[in-house]
Amino acid sequence: MSVILLIIEIIIIAGMVVGLYQKNTNQVCKSKKRYDGKTVLVTGGTTGMGLEIAADFAHRGARVIVACPFEDEGLHGLKLIIKSSGNTNVVFKLLDLSSLESIRKFVADFLKTEDRLDVLMNNAGVGVPGDFLTKDGMNFIMQVNYFGTFLLTLLLLPLLKKTGTASEPSRIVNTSSVVHKFGKVDFDKWNKTGCWSKTRIYGNSKLCLVLFTRELAKMLKNSNVIVNIVDPGAVGTKIFNNSGVAWASFVQFIFLILFKHPWEGAQTALYAATSNRAGQYSGEYFKNCQRVRAAALAYDNKLATRVWEETVRLVKLSDEELKECFSS
Repeated sequence: MSVILLIIEIIIIAGMVVGLYQKNTNQVCKSKKRYDGKTVLVTGGTTGMGLEIAADFAHRGARVIVACPFEDEGLHGLKLIIKSSGNTNVVFKLLDLSSLESIRKFVADFLKTEDRLDVLMNNAGVGVPGDFLTKDGMNFIMQVNYFGTFLLTLLLLPLLKKTGTASEPSRIVNTSSVVHKFGKVDFDKWNKTGCWSKTRIYGNSKLCLVLFTRELAKMLKNSNVIVNIVDPGAVGTKIFNNSGVAWASFVQFIFLILFKHPWEGAQTALYAATSNRAGQYSGEYFKNCQRVRAAALAYDNKLATRVWEETVRLVKLSDEELKECFSS
């Protein structure tokens, strides 16, 4: 029992230190840019940080599409956004990033109903719910956080390119974490179970997102689309719910009390999506509303290229589809 109490004390103290540091260093997005007549897609936009991001864009006058895999949660989030913003041009669509079929179905529907996409906020993600494979044969954490986001982004690229202009490029904002610094890419193991701790898998997925962002930025050079990635910091959201970790409820309570509020966590993502200064960059890593360096491994160009190639194969993008993604 004494060991358990000691661990609890350490968690509380560590949480307080991290929480106080973040409260003192967190920056606020100051952009007042309006988005009337523009369309924004926010994955995971019905709870936590995603809800705050979606509500912010609704306040700015945008047409906002929020996507998540749970209908009840989605409809509830939709009501909250409309109520807080007064903007009724908000739509909920089902999207399950753990299913390649769901992603393709979502995109097909999206392209039928939407004629533009100004901002893609890839906010959706899972914490450490479990180490298992999806029906697509991918690690669940890796597929939701990385593989699914990769496929969704590429399939939406033609519309993003069509919408963006030289003076006002479309923007893609991916969401990483400081945990990417502990990530690793092992192509023989990244979709196997029992090889990594769930926290390491989470870090692996976030590292892959950084590598993806940098590689995609190179491919989109001289286009009307920019892509950046953000670290929101330690945010008190429900991302680690159902993790199966002992004392998960207690740890979640500490997160909610001591870490950033979702509104605070959303600020860097909003900065990357709306500020004129962030719009000057592509392939960059942002934290506390400023450019910072990611982990050294994130700048390994050969690794980024290999990750790209392996991912294209895993998400089953044909050569014809890939060519269409980048056609003018």
